[in-house]
Amino acid sequence: MSAALVLARARRRVVVVDAGRPRNAPATHLHGYLSRDGFSPTELLAVGRAEVNGYGGQIISSTVIELARDEPAGFAVLLASGERISARRLLVTTGLRDELPDIPGLHDRWARDLLHCPYCHGYEVRDRQLGVVGGTPGAVRYAQIVRQWSRDLAYFTPPNSLTAVERGQLTARGVAIVEGEITQLVINDDRLVGVEMDDGCVVPSQALFVPPRFVPQNGLLLDLGCTVDSHGWVTTDPTGRTSVPGVWAAGNVVDPRAQLITAAGAGSAAAIAVNADLVDEDVNNLMPRPNTRLAS
Repeated sequence: MSAALVLARARRRVVVVDAGRPRNAPATHLHGYLSRDGFSPTELLAVGRAEVNGYGGQIISSTVIELARDEPAGFAVLLASGERISARRLLVTTGLRDELPDIPGLHDRWARDLLHCPYCHGYEVRDRQLGVVGGTPGAVRYAQIVRQWSRDLAYFTPPNSLTAVERGQLTARGVAIVEGEITQLVINDDRLVGVEMDDGCVVPSQALFVPPRFVPQNGLLLDLGCTVDSHGWVTTDPTGRTSVPGVWAAGNVVDPRAQLITAAGAGSAAAIAVNADLVDEDVNNLMPRPNTRLAS
């Protein structure tokens, strides 16, 4: 939407194809977005849609199932409805999906008292009994960050999964180490109150932070032949330009750490680059062609 707004104001014909399944749909509020802190994600989306429409941008509720080269127009965009759109440039913002650990009841509590981003939700659960689901690469560092919001933090991890250094770091920061397997979440009056371990012990917890595995939804970009890095993420330049001429990407599909405000900024940067690229093409197409002489 951010990119569409910039391009529409640049008097470009813009079509946004939105499947209507945003990653943050379960969240009731968004935070850290200057001037929009506390908005619901759906409210922000509605305001954005109205602004884009106000400048003549078109928004289609559908899903893109295929992108392909379409000379001389540029690209063909095939929708699930069967509609086909021709476009000179593409910006792909298909995001990522959160692959969560297999803990009974976790999906039902996601974005309520089972959380991922401490910068998005940490302030709202400050000074409560918190927990972090560990045992994955980087989870100890993640727990050290969550500790910023509460002195009462438990780190849940499988037995023998911590190095001596990691154990020392958690202890130094005052993080309680709970070793074992989580069997279930304890819910009372539709609120998380504890985490039950495989030994039957229940550790009090009012909110649980879970570092998920990020999986980019980049199938459309891969099908176009976009280059990826060693971790499988599509590579771009600072404006979001991919290795395929005419194709940009922005948001969580290329940056797993991008928050809403970061993704919106990336969309704006991509739109400015797209417009500049189109201007260059327009100028080149208007330039007179030199006469060509055939050798005798």
